Amino acid sequence: MKIFGHSWIASEPFYKVYSIEEIRSTPSNSLLQLASLSSSLELAQYCQVNHLRYMLEVQNIKEALFANLLGATFIRCQKGLAEALMPIAQNYLFDTQVLAEISDEEEIEILAKAGVDGVIFK
Repeated sequence: MKIFGHSWIASEPFYKVYSIEEIRSTPSNSLLQLASLSSSLELAQYCQVNHLRYMLEVQNIKEALFANLLGATFIRCQKGLAEALMPIAQNYLFDTQVLAEISDEEEIEILAKAGVDGVIFK
């Protein structure tokens, strides 16, 4: 399980980007953080074409399917959606990993038991 944002674990930083120009100004091999799919489709397509690593926020299963097809490295979503996505991601052999948003480290064990790929603290 991957854990992002916990004080005990050093994790790679995410670079929030809102434009192609901002993407171009990030360090090479950066892990980019895009907003929701509906507002970041052009950026996700740019990242896919240029083989860039990025995280995309999704609100439902359909968006998660599209995020995987667009080559997202990570999907960021609410806990309940993450749990619902895992069987789908495993069935379709997603390359994209599912990260559940959490606010309390007690949630890590629950999500680990559900097979979620990782967590990210809000």
